[in-house]
Formats: sequence, structure tokens, C-alpha cells
Amino acid sequence: MFRLYVRVVEKVIVVQNTDMKTVNSDSMLNTTRVSNPIKSVGIIAKINALNGKSAIAKVNSSYTEKPSQAINYPELIKSLNEIMSKNTSVHDLFLACHQLFTHKLNTTFTSLGIINKQSNCINIKLADKIGSIFSSRVFLNEDNNEIVKTVNSKTFSTHNDNSFLKIPYLAQAPSVIIPISSFGDSIGVLIIGDYQFESRTDLYGMIANYFGLFINNFELKDQASQNAYTDNLTGLYSHRHFQEVLAKEIKDAEASNSQVAVILFDVNNISKINKEFGHAKGDEVIKTVAEKISSNIKKQDTAGRYGGDEIAVILPNMGTEEAKYLAEYLNYTISCCTIDNVGPVRVSVGVAAYPEASTDQEKLLILAEQAMCISKSKGCTNGMSTVVSSQDYDFWDDTALNSFASVLTKRHASLGINFEEELVNKFQNEEINSQNHLLEVVTSLASAIDAKDTYTKGHSSSVSRYAVALARAINLPEKEINRIMLGGLLHDVGKIGIPESVLKKTAGLNDEEWKIMKQHPTIGAEKVLQPNPLLHDLIPIVKYHHEQWNGKGYPEGLKGEEIPLAARIVAVADTYHALISDRPYRKGMSVEKACEILKMGAGIQWDADLVRQFIQIAPSLGTMI
Repeated sequence: MFRLYVRVVEKVIVVQNTDMKTVNSDSMLNTTRVSNPIKSVGIIAKINALNGKSAIAKVNSSYTEKPSQAINYPELIKSLNEIMSKNTSVHDLFLACHQLFTHKLNTTFTSLGIINKQSNCINIKLADKIGSIFSSRVFLNEDNNEIVKTVNSKTFSTHNDNSFLKIPYLAQAPSVIIPISSFGDSIGVLIIGDYQFESRTDLYGMIANYFGLFINNFELKDQASQNAYTDNLTGLYSHRHFQEVLAKEIKDAEASNSQVAVILFDVNNISKINKEFGHAKGDEVIKTVAEKISSNIKKQDTAGRYGGDEIAVILPNMGTEEAKYLAEYLNYTISCCTIDNVGPVRVSVGVAAYPEASTDQEKLLILAEQAMCISKSKGCTNGMSTVVSSQDYDFWDDTALNSFASVLTKRHASLGINFEEELVNKFQNEEINSQNHLLEVVTSLASAIDAKDTYTKGHSSSVSRYAVALARAINLPEKEINRIMLGGLLHDVGKIGIPESVLKKTAGLNDEEWKIMKQHPTIGAEKVLQPNPLLHDLIPIVKYHHEQWNGKGYPEGLKGEEIPLAARIVAVADTYHALISDRPYRKGMSVEKACEILKMGAGIQWDADLVRQFIQIAPSLGTMI
């Protein structure tokens, strides 16, 4: 007859005759040390395969099913009081209570679940008797889950086992789920594995109430910290209070028909300083900048720590030019500071003013940050960065566009300010004063759209170039060639309204996603081009470049010569560039292979005459973007 002993810590399985005394596993010749139980052989493998899980359960149950013991309630309450007063985090409180329950009440496990309203779930931590910690999550829409039922009913529930937790190898034992409430709202649950739970439900209810108060106090403390007016490092206003002050100043400026300017300072190379000299030295640099700024502004001005390495100043009754003058002075003052080992302090500076730059607070700050990014891109001259205001740069400049997109991506993605929407609005309101100006704006817009997908970078400019070459090959007038050039640049402008999850999907699109993608010609024509009268003659190119010669294209199913000639030209150029370009799912084709595919589709998808002309000129076009 054999008995199986499982040594959990050493992971050693010992087969031992019941008449023998306990034998040390390291000295016993027949001991089998198993690193992978699946690979065991002989009787050990059979026992392990049949009884592995139950053996672990027996280890746990061997010290859970103890006779009921008397509880010393005064001592228990005293211990609970010490735990509540000493622990400074919910996690520490949970572990301390678990230890108390295990030693004083002989419980099998303790579990704490806290509701996360943003994720609509209950995050659960569980500690068992041997000290293992488990984490899981239950979603609040799982109405049949016992934990969710308790949360919704706000009344405790008892169970003969703990299978509802779905945690492998957790010893089965009776359990009780107690709701945790704060001011009448459920905020979580306390779950205890206890063979004696029926006589202890009032005790566990009291402890759950303690948890509710404890968690609520922590939330109040966090809110108080968030509302703190002063930044600990710099002594300036915190970011939150800075925003509150700015909102008030803008409101006052609106009422009095005056101005408010904002200056943003970004400490250069702070990450490098932190890495090379330590965070203490980086903090010294930030503190020095803050001191120089706060000591050189007026009493009615407000300085605050805007970000980790950014300081901001609010200047009431001041416009862009006056703010730039002050920013130049502060920039010079800061540049005169030297930090031991680090050297001279350098900052990048951006300025924006209400209402000149924007009447919206968040947009005003975005434009100030954009100006600050442009300042950084220009580098330093004579030991100082160039001070840049929101009025100093062309929106359609590549650096300005990239800076604007960078600001939105880094800090303002959750504000509802969409980069593509900003582009469209700016494009529609742009006062075009020449053909060159129009070309510059259109090219920048096309580049910004292509940038949404790294695999189509330069696609619009290449399609435009190929379309112009084909238009010249069939001897179209120069005015029409210029129209085709602009139409080629903007042929995919409607993708500005397509979600990136669809646009960047590497696998094939499903039916629903394909319906979304097929909307881009209409979006481009109606949303982007229609509002601007100067661009109306580009609408047929943008809207119909996906129509097919056989009438099976989109959006309107035009066929043959119903499709405008310019749209047919761009369609051939668009397909050719797509064929020779790399994609996530394939390498770009050779010129010969691409032309072969165009031949196969001539008279079906594309105008056969245009395909014939394009194949003649394709080898001379090259693949350079």
C-alpha cells in the first residue's frame, strides 16, 4: 500500500510504504524529482496523472477542515483596529486582513474585488492559505455570475463551494460573498472561504463596512491630491490649478473684450540629463527654470508646471507681440543659468494668445505647444532657442503640420480635437491667392493623409506624377493636365474620414469594413472639396476614380465613357502605383508584372486605350517617389 506525499515548495513527489518512517527526499534513492510531471514514467506518472490535482487539494484541505475554535472577539477587534490604522494602501490592508483571517479564523482564502467603472468590471485579488496570489476580472454585465449578483443585490450570499471564482487548484470550501458599499453605492465585494461562515456573517459584514470606509477615504485623499494648488518641486501652481486660472482669465477677457496670452517653456534634453546625471539633477534644472520665470513676471501673471519638463505662464491683458517680447527676455534670463556638470540651461518657447490664435482654451494651449515644438525644431542660435508664436508659421509647412500632429498624439488625443478634422477645416477656410499657393496647400494635405498609413507614404504624389505623364501622352491641354495633377494629389483625400483600424488593417477587410472603405471617394468629394468653390472641378476625379469600365465600380456604378476622362486616367495611375508598392501582405511587383495585370483588366476595369498608352510610358516613369 502506498501513500502519496506532495511537497509543494520543493516540487518533489515521494512514494513511501506506510510502515516506513518519513524519509528525507534528498537521501532516498527511489525519490523521483519531477521538473515536468507530464514526462514522468512508471508508477509516479500514473499517480501524478490520476491524482495530481486532487493531491494539491488534499494538501490545502488537510489544514482547512479543522474543528471549530472559539474566537477571542476583543483580541480580534484589537487586531483589526491596528490593521486599519497602520496600513496605507488597499492592497496592504487586504493582505493584512487575509493573514488575520487565516490565523485567527482558520479561513481557506480571502478575496477582494473592487469595481472599475471605466472598464465596467470587478478587479479581483485572491490570497489562499499557502500564500499564493491570484488575479481575475469579472465584467458587470455577466448577470449570472454570483459575484455580480451580490453587487447588484447589495446583500451577502453563501455558497457550498468556490467554483464560481474559476481559479484552478484552489481548494474547494464553503464561501460567503459580502458586498462592500460606500454611501449606498456598491464599490466591490469581500469573499471569504470559511467552513464556519454561517456563524460569522455579521463579523464579515462589519469588516466589509470597514473596507468600504477605508477605500472611500483613499479616494477622497486622491481627489485632494489632484486638487492641490501647488506643485511640490517648483512651488508653482499645479497643472490642474493652472487650467482653472486660465479658464477664468479667458472668461474675464471675453467679458471685457481684452486679450490673454500663454507662454510655454520646454526644458531641452531633460531626458538625457536624467539619464546621464540622475533625476535629482534634472529636478534641479526644472526648479531653476521655474525660479527664473516666477521672479521675472508680474504679480497678476500666473506661472504653473504644465508637464514634467514644461512651465507655462498666463499673461492677462497681453497680446501676441507683447507676450513674445516678455518670452524673449525670459528666454535670455534662463539661458544665463548654468547647472554644475550639466552646463547652460536651454528651453524651447511657444506663444499663443486669446482671441487672436483661438477662442477655445484647449485649442489655444495646443497652438502654444505647436509653436513650442517648432521652436525646438529650429535649434539654438547664440545659446538660445527662437521664440515662436502661433502667428509666425504657415499651417501647411511640413514642420508645422508634424508638430501639430505630434502635440495631438502626445497629449490631447482624448480631448475630441481630431487632427484630420483640423486639416479639413483649415483647408476649407484657406484663402488661396495663387496657383502656387493652391499647389502648396494641396500637396501638404495629401502628405498628411498619406501619413495615416506608413505603407502608402508618397502614394498621392506618385499617382499625381503618373497621371500627369499619361495625360501628356494623350496630348491633353495644359490646363487639363494641371487639373489632373491636383486631382491625383487629392484622389484619396476622403480617407481622412476612414478609421485607422480599417485603413491600416493588414488582413483582408470584411464586408462591413469594405463598406466603410468604399465611402472614401464620396467623403472626399462632398466633405472636403464641395465647400470650397475653387476645388469644384476636382470633384469628378476624386469621386469617380474607383468606377470601372464594366460598371462594377463605386460609388455610382458608372460604366464606359460615363466615367470622366480625368477620373479614368487617375484610376490607371492609382492602380499601377498600388501594384508596384510594398504592402503589409506582399512585396511590390515589377513594372512588367504590373503592366501585365493592367493588360488583363483593360476594357473590363480600366479604359483599354488609356492602359495601352500607359504601358508604353510605364518603364520610363521609374518607381522613385
